[in-house]
Amino acid sequence: MSSSADAPRGLACVVLAHADPPQLRRLVDALDPFPVFLHVDSRTSPAAFDAMTTGLPDRVTLLPRRPTPWARWGAVSAELDGYRAALAATDASHVALLTGSDYPLRSTAGISDVLSGLAGRSIVWSRRLPIPEWGHGGGSWRVRFRFSAWRKHLLWLPVPRRLPHGVVLAGGSPLKVLAREHAAALLAAVDARPDLVRRWRSTWAPDETFVHSLLHTPSMVPGYEERSLRGPAWVIRWDGSPRKSPPWLTSADLPVLRRERDEPEDGVPKLFARKFSSDVDPDVLDHIDRAFRQPAGEPA
Repeated sequence: MSSSADAPRGLACVVLAHADPPQLRRLVDALDPFPVFLHVDSRTSPAAFDAMTTGLPDRVTLLPRRPTPWARWGAVSAELDGYRAALAATDASHVALLTGSDYPLRSTAGISDVLSGLAGRSIVWSRRLPIPEWGHGGGSWRVRFRFSAWRKHLLWLPVPRRLPHGVVLAGGSPLKVLAREHAAALLAAVDARPDLVRRWRSTWAPDETFVHSLLHTPSMVPGYEERSLRGPAWVIRWDGSPRKSPPWLTSADLPVLRRERDEPEDGVPKLFARKFSSDVDPDVLDHIDRAFRQPAGEPA
């Protein structure tokens, strides 16, 4: 399955999935006609993989499968694979990284309209370190020590190492919408600095720091900080409880989703939301399709 080089300009979507075939298929349908570059965790069962991928439309390209356990390097590898494939196969002005549990809050025409006014600009929640919410030292410990993870538990070697040379340390959300120019510069930086890939393989939650650090380094991605909206394009409902991932969204969250989409508090346009599950609330996406994603439902 492959994407065509004459796919419509606008958005190319890299989707990282590992479970819930009905939710993933619903997401792929909702992204039509955007090209989709789909990665399915290599640990996903053969039955679930077949349910996710059999009969997908031609605009979907399957990426090489990698293991993508929580807080490990595999998710970054899959993300970079997706960017390479999207830039090679399309002339999309922007590339988005989504998970299989995300869903758009606008029609694809509405998303294209938003991005047409953001030529050369990315939409990413990211900051230079320190980030106060990331605890002691503002998160630099993630890069200074060697880490691994086992069943969502942190394992670390308490021997500090020097911080990487020539890199502005930064962090943020793995979910992002990159301008084509920024994605291309990012990949060039990755290819030029294999030492950074080796280093980040043993950092904590590298999907929250590796790409962001390269983007924020002016010598690697010139103009990124000046040419980006520093806020999320996703609505995510953290509830304040101690948890490693956000709670599932349900029909009860629809008023908040509409308010955030139509009048975002941070002024950054909201294009998607997460997380959704076909087992938790199978009706919420029907409501979103009817009330949010019909052309008449697009905000003025």
